[in-house]
Amino acid sequence: MKEKLTIVKVGGAVVEDELQLSQLLRDFSAIEGRKVLVHGGGRRATKVAEQLGIETKMVNGRRITDAQMLEVVTMVYGGLVNKQVVARLQANGINAIGLTGADANVIRSHKRPLKDGIDYGFVGDVDQADGAMLSRFIEAGITPVMAPLTHNGEGHILNTNADTIASETAKALASLYDVTLIYSFEKPGVMRNPDDDTSLIPEITRADFERYKADGTISGGMLPKIENALAAVESGVSRVIITLATAIDGHHGTIIRSE
Repeated sequence: MKEKLTIVKVGGAVVEDELQLSQLLRDFSAIEGRKVLVHGGGRRATKVAEQLGIETKMVNGRRITDAQMLEVVTMVYGGLVNKQVVARLQANGINAIGLTGADANVIRSHKRPLKDGIDYGFVGDVDQADGAMLSRFIEAGITPVMAPLTHNGEGHILNTNADTIASETAKALASLYDVTLIYSFEKPGVMRNPDDDTSLIPEITRADFERYKADGTISGGMLPKIENALAAVESGVSRVIITLATAIDGHHGTIIRSE
């Protein structure tokens, strides 16, 4: 019987909110057994870029990462946010280590090709995550804290979607552990109406997702999040849940199921 492993992804809005982040890190620290934390940080990167006089360009909710912006996200994701989270986990009694995909070669990717005529710049699409290497940290009692940066094996860092990092990490570890993947953010789960917190959709399958996408119930940034969640559950991850950052106990939110 496989040992249980919980992977929690925390979104940028929660990272920016001191009270929410403190509560999430306490709740994460209280989770029993092996665990991994994946974080975003896009809002902080936008703020730092603005302070440096660097324009933020977004297309369909995705960041265009030119050479200047790559420097910003590398500093913010791999440095500022990652090390603050690691230090605070240490204060909560969790021995953690901050990792980008380049560290120990845990996640390798390639530069995203032109898509619909859009050049996203130095953005990475994941080729592979090394579950065996990550498990060495985990088995040594060290909790990986993953930043949304990868590398291409040729010396270049690439900005990579944090939801994708969480999904690929979960998939890579699913053969070794009984993995629960929790996407936590500022809503109770996937909502029929984003402005109504009582409109939770309790369960979503691939067929449900295609239907909700077609009729506009699910749109925007929630689309890639659910795509990543479905990819994980369809690749052997035991449970995938999208939920509120203050409800990461696995008993709340939207459950993503395979058909």
